[in-house]
This record gives sequence, C-alpha cells and structure tokens, in this order.
Amino acid sequence: MDSQTIPIEAALDACRRAQFGMTDIVRRVQGDIVGAFGLGPDECPHRIMASGPHWRLREYGDHDASRALLIVAAPIKRPYIWDLAPSVSAIRHCLRHGLRVYLVEWMPASRKSNAGLAECARAISDCIATVAEAAHCKPVLIGHSLGGTLAAIYGALAPESVRGLVLLGAPLCFQPATSPFRDALVSLVPPDLPDADPFPGSLLSHLSALASPSTFIWARLMDAALSVADHHAMEIHARVERWALDEVPLPGKLVHQIVEWLYREMPASVPPP
Repeated sequence: MDSQTIPIEAALDACRRAQFGMTDIVRRVQGDIVGAFGLGPDECPHRIMASGPHWRLREYGDHDASRALLIVAAPIKRPYIWDLAPSVSAIRHCLRHGLRVYLVEWMPASRKSNAGLAECARAISDCIATVAEAAHCKPVLIGHSLGGTLAAIYGALAPESVRGLVLLGAPLCFQPATSPFRDALVSLVPPDLPDADPFPGSLLSHLSALASPSTFIWARLMDAALSVADHHAMEIHARVERWALDEVPLPGKLVHQIVEWLYREMPASVPPP
C-alpha cells in the first residue's frame, strides 16, 4: 500500500505544481493585455554591469554621483515596481537626488540555476563589490518584500560592506507567534517541500494571500476603491496590478530553505557567501 501511495502523491504534487506553472503564464498574459492599454512598465535607461547564473546587476544614471544605492529586487516578480513610469519611479527619484543607482535583478528560475540562500547572499556580495569599485564608496542596501529579506540576511553577514540598510515590507519575523503571517505560512506549506524544481511564483502569491488576506487582497481592493475618483491614482493602481501579474518562477531550493531554515528551524546563521 505504501509503495503505491508515495508515487501517486508525488504525481499529484507534480500535477499541482504544473498547474500553477501554467498559472504563471496565464497571469503574465493577463498582464500583457493590461500593458497593451498603455499601462506597461516605462523604465528609464540602464545597462547590465555584471551578471551571474541567476542574477544581473543593472546600473542607472549619472556615473559622477558620489553616493551609491543598491536595490535588491524581490525575486518573485519583475523588478520594475521600482520604476513603473516617469511620474512613479523610485529609481528616477533617487537619480534626481544625486545618487548612483544599481539594482540586483533575479533571473527566472530553471533547473540549471537552482539557487538557495547562500547563492543569493554571494550574488549580493559580488554586486556590492562591483558597485563599490565603480562608485568608490560603500552603497546603501535597500530591499523590498522577499528582496528585503535577502538584503537583511546579507547585511547581518557583512555589515561592514554597506553604508546602510533600508527594508520595505520585508518579512523578518521568523519565531513562532511573532507574526500571524509567519504562523499561517508555516501551517500552509507542507514540511516536505521539494527543492529541485522551480517553484511557481503564482503559487507563492496564493500562499501569501491565504496567510495574510488583509495585506494581499483587502488592501489592494481598498486602494482600487479609493482610486476610482482620481484618474492619476487609478492609473498608478492599474500599473501596480499589471506588475503583480508579472510573476516568475523562483528557485525551489530558495523557497525550501526560506520555509525550512528561516521559518521552521530558525538557524543562528546562513552559510556565508
């Protein structure tokens, strides 16, 4: 009985993951439709300064600025939430205030680039070294969402290499009962999560919405309702929603280690870069 049950459960799990993989594609197509109405990303020019198996380092703006900022984007979606349009762009705002801006862009996961926490920390380390050499200064490290979690881990490992650390909406409550989101996420994700295959971004989004509906569902609906009477606000909301549909697969190894190492086991440290 057991010998038959395990393959069936594995097959069902593979089918569910394949279904969510197709959901990634469907959601990106929906995003493309929204973008066809002129609500797609309108990013400012940049160049690729360095790259690795699962990441690229973008460089923006004035090379003569004396201060540097390195953004760690969230790997679950494309990084243009930082640069939606000329009127709504954190990157353009920083450039106008005399900063040299760099961004770590995570590439969609594949079987050939199954990165974990150590590989992500090493990528950030490589990017910081490249930025420091080019800008002749330590950068301020800033991260959003899961990108903020990765930035915080690196900052804890090598605080002397950065000028400062800024985190926006980064999940950092790992101990039981410290966060309803943490407790709900641990209860929803099975303990035997596989780490070999890419993990669909839409599946992680669904899990996050179930773990914290007030953040991922009701807040978005409330923002839409409050934006209806303001054309500019509604355009921004639509651009953000278009970005939210642009999901990409994450490395299965990364998702497995985040859930097991950070939320379940809470180790004292992450393997150094």
